[in-house]
Amino acid sequence: MAYNQFELLRQRRFLPFFVVQSLGAFNDNVYRQAIIGLLFWLGVDQQQKTLYTNLAPALFILPYFLFSATAGQIAEKLEKSRLIRITTTMEIAIMSTAAVGFLTQNMPLLLAALFGTGVQSALFGPVKYSILPSVLKPEELTGGNGLVEMGTSVSILMGMIAGGMIFKLAGSHGPETAAAAIVLLAITGNLVSRFVPKADAAAPELKIHLNPIPESWRVFALARRQLAVRNAMLGVSWFWFVGTALTAQLPNYAESHLGGDETLYLFALGVFLIGTGIGSLLCEKLSARTVEIGLVPLGAFGMSFFLFDLYFARSGVASVAGLEIAGFLRQPGSWRVALDLFGVGMFAGFFLVPLFAVLARTSVAVEERAAERLAFGGRTVEQLIGFRNAQLAGAVTVLSADFGFREAIASGDRPTILSAIENQQGRIDAGFVAVFDPEGRVVASTSPQIARLRDALPRLRGEQDET
Repeated sequence: MAYNQFELLRQRRFLPFFVVQSLGAFNDNVYRQAIIGLLFWLGVDQQQKTLYTNLAPALFILPYFLFSATAGQIAEKLEKSRLIRITTTMEIAIMSTAAVGFLTQNMPLLLAALFGTGVQSALFGPVKYSILPSVLKPEELTGGNGLVEMGTSVSILMGMIAGGMIFKLAGSHGPETAAAAIVLLAITGNLVSRFVPKADAAAPELKIHLNPIPESWRVFALARRQLAVRNAMLGVSWFWFVGTALTAQLPNYAESHLGGDETLYLFALGVFLIGTGIGSLLCEKLSARTVEIGLVPLGAFGMSFFLFDLYFARSGVASVAGLEIAGFLRQPGSWRVALDLFGVGMFAGFFLVPLFAVLARTSVAVEERAAERLAFGGRTVEQLIGFRNAQLAGAVTVLSADFGFREAIASGDRPTILSAIENQQGRIDAGFVAVFDPEGRVVASTSPQIARLRDALPRLRGEQDET
């Protein structure tokens, strides 16, 4: 058992997956911010910027609605490390297409590739959450999920900063730098994925249904029968709804209410994500290495409190504009704003990590219950077979001890033998009863098919002896 959650980062069962997940989140955000950087670098008008910045998130999220049900089936059917390699190979192809878009400054091609990254992320999502119960012990689930969420938060932050700085630092070589960066990151992720240990498929014989609508309803029906799963799904969905709304408003909030430039937006997002990462890590300590659902209402209350305070900390439009980070921190009330953003993020970690741990623990429990039922079924079948074996052996003993039957065998009286075994068949509810002589010939049988083999068995036996 690992001493604490950070010990998992030294173990192959967890580290390669953690790195692949973090690299994927980092690369996605480098790419998305590089697209925005390209728009500024090209000097497009504000109307086009607004169009592309609103269209980009929609194109990235759309595949989750279209392919999540199918992705879940694929994650159940395929061995998990193999699926991770497949998705990271997809990422290389998609980012290569995006690289062409950067080099040719082709926005439609970049948006098409962005849709492709959404497809790849939708396929990776189910295996991201299903592999942890396969490689972690139950008491490690909260800590492991906390590390994954922390890594994701830090990777998103670093990716947004790196992607936003590419065109500022590279200047005229910005398109080439962006193209090389996203392809190299995708290749690195694929290489690391080859070290992810094998995790068996949950349902290798599953037939995949491509129509997402009935499959989605089937998943919802399953969730309704598991109260914990249903509530966890609703909680996670609510979180992403609120989180997406908040992060979408941060650029405008940083400019209009905080009086900052684009770097202040990254600062605000960074404070929020750092809080999320720290909150995710603290979950293991606060829950004493168990799945503690009590952290969820605490997280909801904390998020509500700090969001409420954030409104009063800076409710009006800023009187200044163009502030950098240092200039903003010198403004009155700025540290209160930073603390509120950090608090919202930290309690978001308290809210989210236990919900993912509940989903993981429930899947383990379902598998364990299924295994127990199979084991019980196997023991029941074994007992039934043993009972039937004893019943048949007892019936043979009784029949062979019958004086009339023994006389019929000795004299070769087939009608009497046939009558006796027909009665025996009815008493023991057998499919058929047959009597063979020491040479393997059928003396009598209640089955016509067996009776026709009267001379075939000795002949086959003789041919085997000759060979």
